[in-house]
Amino acid sequence: MERPWLAHYEPGVPRDFTPSGGVLPDLLRRSAEAYADREALTFLGRATTYRRLWQDARRFAVALQNLGVRPGERVSVMLPNCPQFVVSFYGALLAGATVVNTSPLYVASELEHQLLDSGSETLILLDAFYPRYQQIAARVPVKRVIVTGIQDALPFPKNVLYPLKARREGTWVDVRAGGSVFHFGSLVRSQAPSPQVVTIWPDDVALLQYTGGTTGVPKGAMLTHGNLVANAEQARAWMTDLREGQEVTLAAIPFFHVYGMTVAMNLSVLIGATIALVPNPRDVRMVLSQISASKATLFPGVPTLYNAINNHPDTPKHDLTTIRACISGSAPLLLETARRFRALTGGANLVEGYGLTEASPITHTNPIFGDQREGSIGLPMPGVDALVVGEDGEPVVSGEVGELWVAGPNVMKGYWNCEGETAKALREAHGRTWLLTGDLAVMDEDGYFRVVDRKKDLIIAGGYNVYPREVEEVLMTHPAVLEAAAVGLPDAYRGESVHAALALRPGMTATAAEITAHCRAHLSPYKVPRTVEFRADLPKTAVGKVLRRQLAQEARERMEATPAAS
Repeated sequence: MERPWLAHYEPGVPRDFTPSGGVLPDLLRRSAEAYADREALTFLGRATTYRRLWQDARRFAVALQNLGVRPGERVSVMLPNCPQFVVSFYGALLAGATVVNTSPLYVASELEHQLLDSGSETLILLDAFYPRYQQIAARVPVKRVIVTGIQDALPFPKNVLYPLKARREGTWVDVRAGGSVFHFGSLVRSQAPSPQVVTIWPDDVALLQYTGGTTGVPKGAMLTHGNLVANAEQARAWMTDLREGQEVTLAAIPFFHVYGMTVAMNLSVLIGATIALVPNPRDVRMVLSQISASKATLFPGVPTLYNAINNHPDTPKHDLTTIRACISGSAPLLLETARRFRALTGGANLVEGYGLTEASPITHTNPIFGDQREGSIGLPMPGVDALVVGEDGEPVVSGEVGELWVAGPNVMKGYWNCEGETAKALREAHGRTWLLTGDLAVMDEDGYFRVVDRKKDLIIAGGYNVYPREVEEVLMTHPAVLEAAAVGLPDAYRGESVHAALALRPGMTATAAEITAHCRAHLSPYKVPRTVEFRADLPKTAVGKVLRRQLAQEARERMEATPAAS
């Protein structure tokens, strides 16, 4: 097939890319050998060397094996960005397990669905999240719970002061070990770093990363060791000026998000970078202080975070000029956001990329130093092929709109226990296995791609996927709601925000505040509607399907008309 994008690769980016075929624990082992005394992690004043990180991962693997975790078992990790996440991830993989990334933002019902669907028998979580697990413990297959706290990773005297502060604020959760509950720190400290050797193959599933795709039903994308290693290596190949053993990555984007896991964690471990961990990316003051304290050189993120830094009153107090490169993912990057961020950092290269959970996730990005085209998601990464395909399944000519298909070593194995959905997402054609993105795109004659319409009905709020069906199902549990639809509206800060359109049952009333309060009790905060619209009925097709696109268009028109009217 023709690959016009190759002619626009920067010097040093390989035109022919072959992944190493390694497995994820090898990344950490090699960096521990090459950079044993270099700081691998920094966390609020405490540093961990690569030697220590490798030892702790092996100790944790021994602990899991002693607890009965066997190769292929699923281990759910529900942690923010902290040293325990990195140890848990690589330790579980060393034991031969499959990690299940579990969002700390999940409410109890969301956590229950994922534990049931994945069949996870081991759950690693922060003590503050334990009450959510207790609500569903009797209904899920979890046999062992490993609990840790932020204080476990803090230096003295912060580790002593943190519990006192949490108790004073009423946020402390006291979880006692016993029975099926274990303390993370005790497990790691009590083991020798000598796990039973487990043979791991590149085609083994390393990660179940849950995504709703376009259906709204969360499914676990099976990402193999080979997929995830390949995508980290593709990112390294793209960033031609990376300095092995010298970079500092500001890890604010969550590791439980596959973009954060690949670019902020796995890529950093691959190149022996120091990872400056930020447990709460919403705390912009903390993000700013960690950039200046760590002298971060790489800053992967999402547009919401860059925009927050652009507009925060404390930004001028911090030195951001050490940042050299940033790839923005998960949502469209506004041109003004990129322009202002570059000015604040003295010219850091902030470029937009594109990807999907099912592709580990990066498939396209703009050149770091070369021709960065406004409004474009850039060029396919090394080793990625891309087609724009018409309704007949054949490629269209450049400049024409079609569905974007991608293929490469980073494309998932399939969906966990969802053969039907896998068959819809993956297709054999033109001698390759293609991932059908569901996005409508255009490729120009130089091989730059532009997405012209997003996955049907998907809302991306602050970099997080929001699937309308999830929101609508909660809305429909309100006793006054007869019909409900959730759509995305433009939001200068989040990229998009959730808008709910409702028709109420005859004779019943409800307020917007009541609806949002109901949603907060059942949904993660970023999924809660920011605006609520009440209508006599919802527009539908002839077969009764709600016209979300029409609702979104009408709401956008009202937004645009309101300022003019005032």
